[in-house]
Amino acid sequence: MTEEGAATFGGLLRALRHAHSMTLEALAEASGVSARGIGDLERGRRSAPQRRTVAALARGLGLTEREQQDLFDAARTRRTPRAYSTTGVRSLPGALDDFVGREGELAQLAQLAGTDEARADRPVVAILCGPPGAGKTTLALQAAGRLHDLFPGGRLFVDLRGADEQRPTAAESILGVLKALGVPDRELQRSGPQGHPALYREVLADRRCLLVLDNARDEAQVRPLLPGSGSTMLLVTSRRMLTGLDNVHRLQVGELRVHDSTAFLSDLVGAERAAADPDALADVAALCGNLPLALRVAGNWMATRTDWSTRRLADSLAQEENRLDTLAAGDLHVAAAFDLSYRQLSPCAARMFRRLVLVPGSDSGVACAARVTGQGLLDAEDALEELVEAGLLGAVGSRYRLHDLLRLYARRCLTSEESAHEIAAAQSALYKWLLECAVLAGRWYEPDHGAPPADSRGTVDLPDAETAREWLQAEGDNWLAAFRAAAAAGDHAVVAQTAEALHWFSDHWIFWGHWTEIFGTAAHSARALEDPLVEATQLNYLAWAVMVCDGRPRDALSLCDEALAAARRADNAVQQAWAHVYRALAFRYLGESDQAHEPLNQAAEIFEAAGDVHGLLQALHSRAKSLELSGRTREALVSFRETLAWLDETDDRIEPHISAFARHGLHEGLGRCYSRYRQWPEAIHHHRTAVDIAHGGGNIAMLSRHLVSLAEALEGAGRVEEARDALRRCLSLGPDAAPDRVAHARDLLARMPASESEQT
Repeated sequence: MTEEGAATFGGLLRALRHAHSMTLEALAEASGVSARGIGDLERGRRSAPQRRTVAALARGLGLTEREQQDLFDAARTRRTPRAYSTTGVRSLPGALDDFVGREGELAQLAQLAGTDEARADRPVVAILCGPPGAGKTTLALQAAGRLHDLFPGGRLFVDLRGADEQRPTAAESILGVLKALGVPDRELQRSGPQGHPALYREVLADRRCLLVLDNARDEAQVRPLLPGSGSTMLLVTSRRMLTGLDNVHRLQVGELRVHDSTAFLSDLVGAERAAADPDALADVAALCGNLPLALRVAGNWMATRTDWSTRRLADSLAQEENRLDTLAAGDLHVAAAFDLSYRQLSPCAARMFRRLVLVPGSDSGVACAARVTGQGLLDAEDALEELVEAGLLGAVGSRYRLHDLLRLYARRCLTSEESAHEIAAAQSALYKWLLECAVLAGRWYEPDHGAPPADSRGTVDLPDAETAREWLQAEGDNWLAAFRAAAAAGDHAVVAQTAEALHWFSDHWIFWGHWTEIFGTAAHSARALEDPLVEATQLNYLAWAVMVCDGRPRDALSLCDEALAAARRADNAVQQAWAHVYRALAFRYLGESDQAHEPLNQAAEIFEAAGDVHGLLQALHSRAKSLELSGRTREALVSFRETLAWLDETDDRIEPHISAFARHGLHEGLGRCYSRYRQWPEAIHHHRTAVDIAHGGGNIAMLSRHLVSLAEALEGAGRVEEARDALRRCLSLGPDAAPDRVAHARDLLARMPASESEQT
C-alpha cells in the first residue's frame, strides 16, 4: 500500500485489519459492524464514519491506544467541515430578549471594564469558560450590550469556531478585525501580511474597543489576538479554561440558579402556562440540570407543542434513557453540543469521561477515578484535569463531578464504545476497591487495628485516622452503593465485615443518615450466614443506630433483647454485656434512667471479668450519665471523676480515638453537674475542654452538643456575649451537627437580648 493510501481512513482500516490478520467477516463479527459496511469504508464508498462505528472497529481489532488515536484522526479528516466566512468577524449581534440571571457575572465584567484613567493603557481580557451549553456566548453578548457606551472605538464579534476541524487562522481573524475597524486597503497592502499583527496591535492601542472572541479552542488560537497596550477589552468564550494564558481574568460560567431557571422557562412558555403548574416547571428545570441550552430546548419544545402540559414534558424528561433525545428542538441538540467537546479529547481522557458514570455517587476523588479506569494516580489526575479544562467535568477542591446531563451523555458513550463485559468488570473492580478501602479506613477507629498493613499499598493512602475519616465521608455515597450491591448479590461475609469495621467510626459521623441501614443489612447477612455471634454483634450496633441516629429508643429495646438471645446462643459474654449497655441507653433515652442502673452494673462486671477495657469504659461512662439523669447529681459527679481517673490510669490500653470520645463525654458530664450547683467557673472549664477535644477529633455531632452546653454555662455566669459566640459557632457547623442541638441553639439565640452592636 502506498503512503498516501494508508493516510486515508479506508486505507488505514485495511492496513490495520491485515496487520491483525483478520478477514472482513472476522472483523464484522468482532465489532458488530456489517462486513459490507466495512468493505464500503475500506474502498472509500463511505468516507465519514460515525465515532461509535470507529470505536466498534477499534475494539474489534484490539488496537493499542496509539492505533486508536490514528484511526480516529483519519476518520475526522474525512468529515466535511462546515463552511465559514473568511474572517468570521462582524458587528456585535444583539443580546437575547429572554436573558435571565448572571447578575454577579455581569457586575464583575462591568467592574473589569472600568472607566477610570488607571485603565487607559492596560487591556482587559476576560475568559468566560464553562461546559457546553452553559450560555457563555449569550453572557458575553449581554455584557457587551450593557458595556456598549464604554467602547466608542468599535465593538466586534469574532467567531473563532473552536469546535470545527477547520478554523480561521490568526492571520485571517486579525485581517477581519482590521477591515471591520475601517483600516484602508491601501494601508493593509503597504504593511503586507507579515505586518498585520503589528498593525493590529497599533490600531487597538489607539482605540477603546470591545472584542468578543467566541468559541476559542485553545491558547494558541487566542494568544496572537491579545492586544499589547491600550484600553481595549476582550471577552473570550471557551469550553476550556485556557490556563496557559497569563494576566487574564477567568469567570466560570455554569448552571443557572434555580429561580433563574424557572424564570427563563416562564419567559419561553408564557407566564400563564408556567403558572398553571409551577411544580412541573420546577421539575423540568431540575431535569435540565439548570443548563441554559437544555432549558432553551425544553422551552422551545413546549412553545411549539401547545397541546402538551408542562407535567407531560417533565414526565418525559424523567425517563433517563430518553432525556437527551427529548432535549432536541430544530437545530438545537444538547447531545450534539456535548459531542463537539468529547471528540476532541485524548483517548485516555475520553475513557475517563465514559467510565466516570460507573462511580455511583455525585462526585469522585482522584483515587476512585483511577480505580474505575485502572490508571495510576498521576495519569488519572492528568485525565481528570483535561476533562476540567475541556469543560466536561466540574472540580471543587479535590472532588470531581459530572453535570447530570453530561453523565447521561457519558453513559451513552460508554455503552456504545465499550462491551457489556468491560463495563461489568470495571464496575465490579470499583465496588470491590471501595469496600476494601472502607474497611481499612474504618479500622483506624477499631481497637487493635489502626494503621493499614504494609501490603495495602495500591489502595487509597490512609496514613492517619483523620485522613481515614475524610475519605469515608467524602466517598460515603460511593462506598454505600458498593455496600448495597454486595448485599443484593448475597455477599454476606463482605457485608458483615464492612459493617463491623465501621462500628466505632459511626460515633464520629452519627447523623449521616445510613447507619440503621448499614447495621440492619449486616444483621440480615449474619442470619443468612447462620452465625449467632455476628448476628448478636450487628443487632447491638443496630440498636444503637435506631435509638441514637433515628430517635426510636422503644424499638431499640426489642433489638437489645434479640441481641442478648443471639449472644447467649453464641455463648459470648462480651456481646451479652453490650446488649445490657444498649438496653440501659434505651432506658435513658426514654427518660427511665432508674431502670438503666442494673443492666449497666451487669455489663461492667462482665467486661471487667473479660478484660475488655473498651467495653468497661463505656459501661462506667454510661453509669455516671444515668446517675446524673436520675437526679443523683452528687453521686454522678463522683462517678464522672472516678471514671476519668480510671481512664487516665488505663489510657495506654485504650484506643486513642475511643479515649478521646470518652473524655469529651466525661468532661461534658462534669460540666453539667457543676452547672446544677451553679459553680460556673468549673462548669465552663469542663465544657470548654469537651469542645476542644471534640473539635480536635473532627466529631461535629458531639461538638454541636458541647457548644450548646458551653453557651448555657456562659449565660448562667452572665457572660452573654461569649454565650452568643458559642451558639453562632454551633449554627455554622453544617449538616453533620446534631439537629436537636442546632434547633436549641437557634431558640437560645432568639431569646437572648440583642447585643449593643446589634441594637445600634
